[in-house]
Amino acid sequence: MLSDIRPAIVSTIIFTLALGLGYPLVITGIAQLAFPWQANGSLVRDAAGHVIGSALLGQPFAKPQYLHPRPSAAGNGYDPTSSGGSNYGPLSADLAKRVKADAAAIRASTGHEALPDDAVTASGSGLDPDISPAYAYLQADRIARARGEPVALVDSVIAGHVQGPFLGFIGQPHVNVLMTNLALDAAGAKAQP
Repeated sequence: MLSDIRPAIVSTIIFTLALGLGYPLVITGIAQLAFPWQANGSLVRDAAGHVIGSALLGQPFAKPQYLHPRPSAAGNGYDPTSSGGSNYGPLSADLAKRVKADAAAIRASTGHEALPDDAVTASGSGLDPDISPAYAYLQADRIARARGEPVALVDSVIAGHVQGPFLGFIGQPHVNVLMTNLALDAAGAKAQP
């Protein structure tokens, strides 16, 4: 009986070491060499070196001088430990109530009646770091008023952060909220005497 069990035990040990230890170490090493910024979480740091966020994870921005992200259904909003959608169906009264309230707030802050879909819909993960260019430009007037800067400056910063589809055809154009907000701060600092 031991002769029948021994190959199974040896195979389990070999595959555990190869696939459970060796493969992850090789892939981690390749990622660290080829894509170190992405492999370490795409962490964004301020001038003092403190981590202020990740370019890959959405976070809340509520002040009027910043781009606002999509709504989040992750926990109490942008909670990476509770990533996920709301699981509300399209006929859900709770979803309709939330979308109506969000749309009213955005219309009040921007003065625009027509809203892009991503302004009022949460992403599947609830942590989407990007918004559509349409939603970004919709917020430009509010941002310019709050900063006391010309709308053209805000529009140019947003335009400089519009990223096209991956490989030119996969996905949609998008704007990373955190990176654009940092650029807005930098552009505002340069514009001040």
